[in-house]
Amino acid sequence: MTGTRETKAPKRHATPKADKPARPITIHDVARHAGVGSMTVSRVIRGAANVSPAMREKVEAAVSVLNYQVNVAARATRSQSTAARIGILYSNPSASYLSEIMVGGLEQSSKMAGHLLLERCEGLAGQQAAVERLLASGVDGVILPPPLCDSRPTINRLLAEGVTVLALATARPMDDVSCVRIDDYAGALAMTRRLVALGHRDIAFIKGDPLHTPTEVRFEGFLAGMAEAGIAIRDDWVAEGLFTYRSGLAAAETLLDGAARPTAIFASNDDMAAAALAVAHGRQIAVPRDLTVCGFDDTAVATTVWPELTTIHQPIAAMGRTAVALIAEEIRARKAGDAPAPNHHLMKFTLIERGSSGPVPER
Repeated sequence: MTGTRETKAPKRHATPKADKPARPITIHDVARHAGVGSMTVSRVIRGAANVSPAMREKVEAAVSVLNYQVNVAARATRSQSTAARIGILYSNPSASYLSEIMVGGLEQSSKMAGHLLLERCEGLAGQQAAVERLLASGVDGVILPPPLCDSRPTINRLLAEGVTVLALATARPMDDVSCVRIDDYAGALAMTRRLVALGHRDIAFIKGDPLHTPTEVRFEGFLAGMAEAGIAIRDDWVAEGLFTYRSGLAAAETLLDGAARPTAIFASNDDMAAAALAVAHGRQIAVPRDLTVCGFDDTAVATTVWPELTTIHQPIAAMGRTAVALIAEEIRARKAGDAPAPNHHLMKFTLIERGSSGPVPER
């Protein structure tokens, strides 16, 4: 008996590799097999009434052949509930930005007597695992704050399971997904114009996370404002950042330690602008007498630093409330058998002037 167990042990050890599971079957797979659209498959699985018997039979046959079982139980749970189950999948490095989104979302969810599920993730593998947890919990829809609002793999996975998706604060809306946003280009242009109006021509810019669409769109607005004023862009005054305080420190050190120093720094968000203030203080550069510093978003950090930041106010909490209201309405329409077109909702921004900005210093 002992010899038998010893000869079988290598087979037991090798079994997981041999039996490695294939990728999950999705609604798109079922739709291709049945020769119908993914929305039709979703309607059949939800038990919607507006599907012909013949079409329903084709979809059910495909489900049976492919052994499609992913989240079917969760879908049944969702179809029996009148309150929308909405997930928020987040990995934003700015705690103040994220907290405002959560406050607005929770307020709206409470008014609607809905269910809000929060799921945090890190990296691509973390996104995939978090998405699977949300799907297993039976969510009807998922809100993706930045930077996940621009993650096409995550969006595709959710859409493949018939889950409604809303991209919050993306700068480049997608044709197949609803969104709530501001005009990042116009906001950056407005701030650049204001700096020029204050007499600044030596203006530096700190960019954000290259994987997040507002990074390039805000930079495009800055470039347009500088071109409009006939001011050349210095390559050494465009610094890379990641929307984090630490990246703002590194960027500001590079900008302020050079042979020539800008008279104004426009950072792509408030965390990096606050870091630029810290670097200026450490070098005994008076703000705003010797250096103007501006940010973007108007998060809580903008009024907790000294001097308080001039910034572009993004109504973050209101955007969170609007996102929950819009996705809940879309979920209700889909449960009723409709297929509403994606809603791209644009909200207003405001330029807020505070103590960190002032006229160009005398040389």
